[in-house]
Amino acid sequence: MRQALFLLLLLVSTSSAMAQERAEVLLETTEGNIRIALFNETPLHRDNFLKLVKMHVYDSLLFHRVIKDFMIQGGDLNSKHAQPGQLLGSGDLDYTVESEFRLPQLIHRRGVIAAAREPDEVNPEMRSSACQFYIVWGKQLNDMEISRVQQRLDMHTKGRVQLTPEMIEVYKTQGGTPHLDGQYTVFGEVVQGLDIVDKIQQVATDKNNRPLTDIRILRATVTVDPFAPKEEPKKPKSTTPKRRRRL
Repeated sequence: MRQALFLLLLLVSTSSAMAQERAEVLLETTEGNIRIALFNETPLHRDNFLKLVKMHVYDSLLFHRVIKDFMIQGGDLNSKHAQPGQLLGSGDLDYTVESEFRLPQLIHRRGVIAAAREPDEVNPEMRSSACQFYIVWGKQLNDMEISRVQQRLDMHTKGRVQLTPEMIEVYKTQGGTPHLDGQYTVFGEVVQGLDIVDKIQQVATDKNNRPLTDIRILRATVTVDPFAPKEEPKKPKSTTPKRRRRL
């Protein structure tokens, strides 16, 4: 009986660990490395991001939009060969991704990665850009600022998004951009290299928020992918035994 119970607990523990395993992507940038873990709660965005990384879509693209105390944005396909001062932000693929809002679990706290998108006027379903993303920096908010954010959310979401006490505590202690909650899909988080994000979000920019000195994603690679199909071991090739030479 005890042995059966132990085996059951082991099976449950193993299944739980497997369910929590997350895919990871490494962004090697001109400012340093940023390692990102992708949330399993947003499988459409997770799988799309992994696909694009494996296709090397992000290699050599710029962080083309940087706003201090807010976020850093990349993924514009037109940025790979952009001239100095060129206006960026419209480069994208020919599809969008269905929104995956997961409140109150996945919120715009500092260090998360979220999908950019076109504005509500032309995108009422709030579908995400296929390839453009941003990493949140934001700032720590006080009670008065939280109250103003909630008023803004009430206006833009018609009361659909309500900041819970747990969410408020995160924004007061960790910081972030709560006015974006429930409107842009959060699909991952920085697990290493938040200091690099901080460094990037402080750089000098032009009037269009493009860094004066290009900040480039040199290479993006999938470092962990528990969802990749397992390759079956290749069977060894059979060879015809050579005949012995006879004298």
